Amino acid sequence: MTSSWTNEAAIRQRDATATREAMEATSEDGDFAKRHLVNPVLERLLGDVHGRRVLDAGCGNGYFSRMLARRGARVVGVEPTGSMTAFAREREVRERLGITYVRADLARLPEDTGPARGPFDAVVSSMVFMAIPDWRPAMRSCVRALRPGGRFVFAVVHPAFEGLRAEWREHGEYRVRRYLEEYEIPGPVACDFHRPLSAYLNELASLGCRLREVVEPGLDPVVSEGARDAVPGLDGYVHLPNFLVVAADAP
Repeated sequence: MTSSWTNEAAIRQRDATATREAMEATSEDGDFAKRHLVNPVLERLLGDVHGRRVLDAGCGNGYFSRMLARRGARVVGVEPTGSMTAFAREREVRERLGITYVRADLARLPEDTGPARGPFDAVVSSMVFMAIPDWRPAMRSCVRALRPGGRFVFAVVHPAFEGLRAEWREHGEYRVRRYLEEYEIPGPVACDFHRPLSAYLNELASLGCRLREVVEPGLDPVVSEGARDAVPGLDGYVHLPNFLVVAADAP
């Protein structure tokens, strides 16, 4: 647990700040960073998902669930906020990709939660754990949902380079004053929570998972050059990783 925050409070905050405009704008493949830095790595680490049962843990507006379904996966998306769950279900009614969306808190996901019941061949959780105060039970839920040897892939904002673009825009480099302790990171939409990288990897090890790969993606300089004027500070993504993506296999 971080500070006095509860999962319920964090969920309420994100639910209250999720706008229809923002969900529509990111409904196909996320925002710029997800499109160029996170999604390609998630897809590679998950491998061929055709015919496989995949849990999208903390699916938000469902964009990555839809990307997986279009690649032939049988997808269940779990999301705690009412606004995003409703948006994802609305898109499913229109597109009929065969995705089931469940509204639930990952940290309190019972083993018999209907469609979200395991086992799954793979679980993916993108940009979720750093947004959850009580994140360890959420990670345990993800691993518990897997079949033996199933693939678990998660992405978080890199704990060593949070706020990279803003720092690069202001200073032309990244500056950090503290790293080892846990603390809140207020944001324009909701609060995130800093923890050192070791917290995530040590929890993964404690759950008996076998680490397969750690990726710190950097932006292609050609992409950066083309979008530099529209997105100030983008060069920071070329030189430093703003995201951390981890793949592991369940025991």
